[in-house]
Amino acid sequence: MEFPKILLDKISYYLRDRKESISIAESVTSGFLQLAFSQMPSAEEFYKGGITAYTIEQKVKHLNIDYDEAKVVNCVSRPISEAMAQNVALLFDTEWSLATTGYATPVEESGDEIFAYYCIAYRGTVIRSDRIELHPMTKALDAQSYFMEYILGCLRCEVKRNHEHINI
Repeated sequence: MEFPKILLDKISYYLRDRKESISIAESVTSGFLQLAFSQMPSAEEFYKGGITAYTIEQKVKHLNIDYDEAKVVNCVSRPISEAMAQNVALLFDTEWSLATTGYATPVEESGDEIFAYYCIAYRGTVIRSDRIELHPMTKALDAQSYFMEYILGCLRCEVKRNHEHINI
């Protein structure tokens, strides 16, 4: 698997320069983001870890997701991704956090669509949260790879910005 090296290098540079750390909670990307972070230069200086929680039970247990809310949306929604991001930051004690949830294959629960919700949080505050949609014929591995690269691009933009005014 190829990773966007320039993108990884920039994220690594910005996080190290800011002396800030990051953690990740994944579902639909199934560890792709964590794998990408392991490929970044000096990752041990800023990447504290992550969790891949694929089922509602694991998201409730490890990421403190509200079971009743998750059950209604099959654990896939913008508020779920936001809670995942905020709670993984608490779990790993990081300034930055990422979270993903969604569908890499078209299934009945997704309305036969492929999409992901992602969230980027900084110091406990959601700073970017959105939905990514792909064509329903997209292969699962391609969808997961696309979601990962798209989210890393968004993260690069956010860590480059000055978010120092948030929750200090």
